[in-house]
Amino acid sequence: MLETLRNAFKVKDIRQRIIFTFLMLIVIRVGSQIPAPGINTELFTEWFSSQSNDAFNFFDAVTGGSFLDMSIFALNITPYITSSIIMQLLTIAIPKIEEMHRDGEEGRKKITAITRYLTVGLALLESVAMAIGFGRNGYLTEFTAINVISVVAVLTAGSTILMWIGERITEKGVGNGISIVLVINIISRIPDDLGSLFEQFISGKTIARGTLAGVVIAAIIILTVVFVVVLQGAERKIPVQYSKKLQGRRQVGGASTNIPLKVNTAGVIPVIFAQSIMQFPVVIATLAGQSEGTGFWGKVLKGLSQSNWCNPDQPIYSIGLAVYILLIIAFAYFYTSITFNPLEIANNMKRQGGFIPGIRPGKSTSDYLQRILGYIIFIGAIGLSITAFIPIFFNGWFGADVSFGGTSIIIIVGVVIETIKQIESQMVVRNYKGFLDA
Repeated sequence: MLETLRNAFKVKDIRQRIIFTFLMLIVIRVGSQIPAPGINTELFTEWFSSQSNDAFNFFDAVTGGSFLDMSIFALNITPYITSSIIMQLLTIAIPKIEEMHRDGEEGRKKITAITRYLTVGLALLESVAMAIGFGRNGYLTEFTAINVISVVAVLTAGSTILMWIGERITEKGVGNGISIVLVINIISRIPDDLGSLFEQFISGKTIARGTLAGVVIAAIIILTVVFVVVLQGAERKIPVQYSKKLQGRRQVGGASTNIPLKVNTAGVIPVIFAQSIMQFPVVIATLAGQSEGTGFWGKVLKGLSQSNWCNPDQPIYSIGLAVYILLIIAFAYFYTSITFNPLEIANNMKRQGGFIPGIRPGKSTSDYLQRILGYIIFIGAIGLSITAFIPIFFNGWFGADVSFGGTSIIIIVGVVIETIKQIESQMVVRNYKGFLDA
């Protein structure tokens, strides 16, 4: 690994890309510490610390603490992520966007431009809602029109700047810019979470109990990471044979290849979708002043909050966990259905003279791919559910209060693997061994 890293820095282009990415990450972390003007950060921090629901905790985790500190990057890149998901969903709903998607590079540029505008619009909408909501609750220094406008302008500009930085990392850095911005935010919160685990389960305990707790915590984290790595890399390869064709006096074609169907085709999207649906009512109710546990709706809100799941003292609220897992499975099927079209693949194979051995071209091939895809989607969805369940179980059963969990680990592992592959491909072109081959 060290030799591979040295080889990477020997190549001027790769070295410049790595340094540029590192400098951009420093800018992000510095910006995350600059407080937004017009907000009473002390009162906001006190209010935030009193919130027990996981919607705000996860939001703070993916913003790298920017939301808790209410910095200029408080919204972070969450508007961009939301707009990207919306555009993917609209691809199957609006024929014009679907046509852009099929137009190659030019179409992707148009979709990217629309995504940018949608990001700014969402950031503006979210910042307006936050500024007015915080103003009414006394978290602004002054609840005046000028102050509200300044808060909205700063938060919207901060989200837009992070989107720009992410695109520059993609263009001039190591790639995966938006994903890297998200990962560095999540990673920045891990030391605090590990410190919390140390204070809760190790500090002040006997040497034997403290050591045992440390080993168990390390084993759970390592096993979860290994499981996610296996889940991210697992795939089912469908063999494809191409018929030989006669061109002049020579026979061409006849090559054998395969269609790699990833087990976790949808990545972390189903978990994010499921969390958004489960936590949206909680966020709205919290901002509206509704507390958990009081009245019928208060109990419903308590059941929707992850902090109440797997609690041995109140098992009834774990019904929310069952709903959460069902949503993950449902969204895994839904998202894969809009990103993978078996009929289109079958038709393309038929036009190019390809076929799956033992399966007729055309509709039979499409049905076969759909059937296989259904099996592996279920396996991937169960894997995602297990990854999401592990931290929820330990948080509920043992009271391990941490902001990172299965979702964060899936994001980190997926982005790290993809980034390493991109750097490796550039090194292989220059006849150096890659990280994964070292």
